[in-house]
Amino acid sequence: MQIKPLQADEVSCPCTKAHFAFASTEEVLPLNEKGHALGQPRAQAALEFGTHIRRHGYNIFAHGAPGSGRHSLVRQMLRQQAATEEVGHDWCYVNNFDDQTSPAALCLPPGLGRSLAEDMDRLIDEVRNALKSAFESEEYQNRMQSLEQELKDKQNTIIQELQEKAQEKGLRLIRTPSGLAFAAVRDGEVLPREEFQKLSEEERKKIEQDIQELQQESHRQFQKLPGYERRVREKMRSLSREMADYAIGTLLEEMREKYGHLDDVLEHINAVQKDIVDSVPRILNPEGDDQQGDQFWSERQESMTSPAVRRYRINVLVDRSDHANAPVVYEDNPSLSNLLGRVEHQSQMGTLVTDFNLIRAGALHRANGGYLILDAEKLLTHPGAWEALKRALQSSEIKLESLAQMYSLISTVSLEPQPVPLDVKVVLVGSPFVHALLQYYDPEFDTLFKVAADFAPDMDRTANQEGFARLVSGFVHKHSLHHFTASGVARLFEYSLRLAGDREKLSANVRQLEDMAVEADYFAGQKGEALVRSEEVQRAIDERQFRSDRIRERLQEEIFRETLLIATQGSQAGQINGLSVYQVGGLSFGRPSRITARIRLGRGEVVDIERESKLSGPLHSKGVLILTGFLSGRFGVHQPLSLSASLVFEQSYGGVDGDSASSAELYALLSAIAGVPLRQDLAVTGAVDQHGQIQAIGGVNEKIEGFYDICQQRGLTGQQGVLIPASNRKHLVLRGDVVEAVRQGGFSIYPIRTVDEGIELLTGMEAGSLDSQGNSPSGSFNALVMDRLKTLAARRQAFVASAPDDRGDGHGE
Repeated sequence: MQIKPLQADEVSCPCTKAHFAFASTEEVLPLNEKGHALGQPRAQAALEFGTHIRRHGYNIFAHGAPGSGRHSLVRQMLRQQAATEEVGHDWCYVNNFDDQTSPAALCLPPGLGRSLAEDMDRLIDEVRNALKSAFESEEYQNRMQSLEQELKDKQNTIIQELQEKAQEKGLRLIRTPSGLAFAAVRDGEVLPREEFQKLSEEERKKIEQDIQELQQESHRQFQKLPGYERRVREKMRSLSREMADYAIGTLLEEMREKYGHLDDVLEHINAVQKDIVDSVPRILNPEGDDQQGDQFWSERQESMTSPAVRRYRINVLVDRSDHANAPVVYEDNPSLSNLLGRVEHQSQMGTLVTDFNLIRAGALHRANGGYLILDAEKLLTHPGAWEALKRALQSSEIKLESLAQMYSLISTVSLEPQPVPLDVKVVLVGSPFVHALLQYYDPEFDTLFKVAADFAPDMDRTANQEGFARLVSGFVHKHSLHHFTASGVARLFEYSLRLAGDREKLSANVRQLEDMAVEADYFAGQKGEALVRSEEVQRAIDERQFRSDRIRERLQEEIFRETLLIATQGSQAGQINGLSVYQVGGLSFGRPSRITARIRLGRGEVVDIERESKLSGPLHSKGVLILTGFLSGRFGVHQPLSLSASLVFEQSYGGVDGDSASSAELYALLSAIAGVPLRQDLAVTGAVDQHGQIQAIGGVNEKIEGFYDICQQRGLTGQQGVLIPASNRKHLVLRGDVVEAVRQGGFSIYPIRTVDEGIELLTGMEAGSLDSQGNSPSGSFNALVMDRLKTLAARRQAFVASAPDDRGDGHGE
């Protein structure tokens, strides 16, 4: 059979300015930035559905390859939807005067949070002056003095009554350092002790009895005095509360009028008033000394930090005064505290303390009533963040948590703020791999993220050709670039085809296309060009390749210097050039590898040296096992296979994976069996099945170019080329120099469908079809393989017969 090489137009997909009906992108409308992405109808429909449906659990996971425009489309569509929705509420935390460890949350209309905080700060400024004026007023002083005098009068009345009773008994009430006492009187003078002793016993007893009675009466009277004092003190406190209530009543009444339509705020204002009235001494004298208190309150900045004042302030957690519509928040660092908020602490006297003023908002607070965008990978790397997000979405409330408290890492007194009701649409952006992992390992995932927006890695070429030009025009307007000529757009179009690795598909990696447009604009600016042409785009592509090309060039140099042995001329039995792809950063390149095969007497085993040395991945091991199936199915039906074979990638010092070299390994193995040399000026790529069909592989362009570069460096002979699976023809988007070499006949690419087609190209012999008896036409390649296998079978049978106790596999061939 005659396998014809592909023509130049079959290995590339040129795009020229003739494909576009414009001279430059100045004539092209930019791609609509309001919720439209090129070639992503499925993802766009999912996002539209997810943003409009208002049901619990219908959050969104947007998954796709990095650079596919996931973030930009999500933001555009969310902003578009948010612009039609209400702005949401302000949220504040205020002191809970009944339990200061559990601050209360206030929900306010947008903008009123800041207004309430400012009004409360002004109130705090005015409260003490109002209180001082009230308590220094003549009315208060007179009423207070009246109460004090009332207490004094009561004391004087008791003393006067005791004095009168003492006089009736001939005694006198006197004051001593130890208190009140009674003494005998003679001729208007207190009787001295020595004179008292001179009295008769009867008189002394009479006086002592009277003194005892008066002392008992005094004790009874003064026992009533503390109760009276308490009543007077209570009257004083009532007077102080009355005066304080009157002093601040006008100030608070203004706030009640302004915020009276908000029940929670009104309730808080009433609680503030009650606490101020009950805390007058602390407010008037926060430092315990009136002079210090005056100085303390004289400075507003200082007064706002006083514990006596901080208790009345408003902590505005979320301020929407500057928002016109529902919020769209992107949290770049979704840690637990950045999501749920945190309670900060301050060090005072070596102790960490806090209050409701130190509560800080998280991303969920800021996005409440709107949309929150998170990177799934970043979210999952922060301890506790994923579980906390799920709890918030499940309970529809934001409850502050901290890792330190969860794991008992600190023992300081902290707060338990009242949870904030949550109404938010969360959009996670991540890779398909992470989406699949969460679906598999987290049973709650599908109940919370019911909408999956799947971003495709590529798009149809024909349907999106006009849209591609609009995409480039969008780059121009977004970054203020020079406009692109039609030829410049066409070269970017070809670059997109190459990124997709498909003649019929455009890459959806918008970020890489955007970067290339920016770099091409730079080179156009360097040359002073008014427009970006295909030459500048090509230079940007070449420069990017050059910046990342050191490792590829070094490997090529080692091959050229014959440190790495790769033959590009002649023929050799049991040896072939396989092709592999290397990925270094963002650069992919192909590299040829020498694959060799050796056979010996054995039991039909094919030994993968890479696998035995633990350098083989599972896909490569599978490919080698398929070779055994092919050999057994084609040549082992009528006789046992009596050989053992070994396969290896020569000079391979890293891991080998993938099955794209299985066809090359099969050719080398068959060549070693038949003893027929293979052309070394041809390289091979392609997987193979057990029936000998050649199957498609990845990275076909890089593989072809990797072998071409070696051949071109050594000199093209016109005989060199690459065998590829015929099913990979649609993926051929080769470099311009390779295409030109194909056009000139210096390099050939052969599409192969079966192993037999490849054998005929590599050996120049007819492959030969096997009949039902396992025979092939004499002189064909398959006939030589079968003859060699029969010879090996006979030798093994003879060896076993001559040494019945030795069941070894024989010696190497």
